[in-house]
Amino acid sequence: MMHSCFAGKKAGMEVAGPVIACIADLAFKSAEQLAKDVELFAQHASRKSIRMDDVILTAHRNEHLMGKLRTFSQNLKGKEPCTGKKRKKTSKKDDNLTVI
Repeated sequence: MMHSCFAGKKAGMEVAGPVIACIADLAFKSAEQLAKDVELFAQHASRKSIRMDDVILTAHRNEHLMGKLRTFSQNLKGKEPCTGKKRKKTSKKDDNLTVI
């Protein structure tokens, strides 16, 4: 937000305080709605945690944004350290076995 104010001043423009307050309020309300939507998508999928797919789904009406989010998600996945296979859960039966 501060960056656009400085850019406006450089161009000889002045941004009124109420305009900045209005934009800040709009951004906050948009973030609140986004959070509610993402939570509902996860609940609909019977999950308690939010996944990147839920975030991407919130942009379903904006193809450009959806593409950017998918690319961002793929880039994040590419940067994750390779941990190999996930550990297999051991059962109580396995805990009682003695290896000789």
